Amino acid sequence: MNSVDFLLTNKDITYEIRTEIKRLGRPIPDLIISKTDVGKSRNYSRNFNSSVYDRFKWLCGCPKRNKLFCFICLVMGGNRIVGKGRHKATA
Repeated sequence: MNSVDFLLTNKDITYEIRTEIKRLGRPIPDLIISKTDVGKSRNYSRNFNSSVYDRFKWLCGCPKRNKLFCFICLVMGGNRIVGKGRHKATA
């Protein structure tokens, strides 16, 4: 089961199901995420590196959506996507 997709698509999740998802742990799949930035003298390419899961223990991924999420926020129902303006102290 992809717990990230399950949590995102189901609104009425019981406490027991959330507790079981938490017990199973955060999903840490290898994702194919890349970004190319244009610099003054050349283009820069950044690619996802799974070592980010070791640095940020709250981070999880969804291979179906190819995105990163805060596992705590997913389970607890808060802001879910890691991005600009969210989790900026560590993201």
